[in-house]
Amino acid sequence: MILKVIVVDDEPLAVNVIKNYILRVKELQLVGTFSNALDASTFLRDNEVDIMFLDINMPYLDGLEFLSTLHKKPFVIMTTAHEEHALRSFELEAIDYLVKPISLPRFFKSVDRIIGLKKIGNNGGADKDEKPSIFVKVDKKKLQKIYLDEIMVIESLKDYIRIITPTAKYIIHRTLSSFTDELPGDNFIRIHRSYTIAVDKVSVVEGNSVEIGGIRYTIGRSYLADAKSRILNNLTD
Repeated sequence: MILKVIVVDDEPLAVNVIKNYILRVKELQLVGTFSNALDASTFLRDNEVDIMFLDINMPYLDGLEFLSTLHKKPFVIMTTAHEEHALRSFELEAIDYLVKPISLPRFFKSVDRIIGLKKIGNNGGADKDEKPSIFVKVDKKKLQKIYLDEIMVIESLKDYIRIITPTAKYIIHRTLSSFTDELPGDNFIRIHRSYTIAVDKVSVVEGNSVEIGGIRYTIGRSYLADAKSRILNNLTD
């Protein structure tokens, strides 16, 4: 499966970053880059496009105005230096919203989601092997795919985090806060300044601690009420 991609952004440096990321994904084919929405609109009228990376602040017509004019939309991933337009973007059916500077793992997460959706559409149903996942950079050249349902605990190590699964541990250069923000909030919860856990992996709750995989983790005082409520609701479901 090859997905045709265009990039609409008036910042050459931002375009080059996304182009380099696209080259790392075998399922993606870059078919055009445009510095304004008018040229992109002309291209879309005559060409099939699967994914559009779209900046917001551009000359002539901004990205949100452009998106509102499209009747038949490709999968749209907004790319911007400003966080405040996220709600409007999703109202216009953007599939994701990436804040610059865009990290490679965050790019992979967004693209992986679209690839999964395309597979579902092509197969007429979910691929039995398709599960939500995230790519993490484990060294300078290696990206590791981790299935979200395998993550048990994420532990802060100052400027790094340790991701713990039943079969492996991965140390990556990220902060716990930024990584937690990328995880689905329905199953992952911060319980301490040093820990984020998967709620469905908790086997024991005792006092101000939980047990996951035979190891006890302390719940911070400021997290205690919310964490216990979420965890106990999950255990009784």
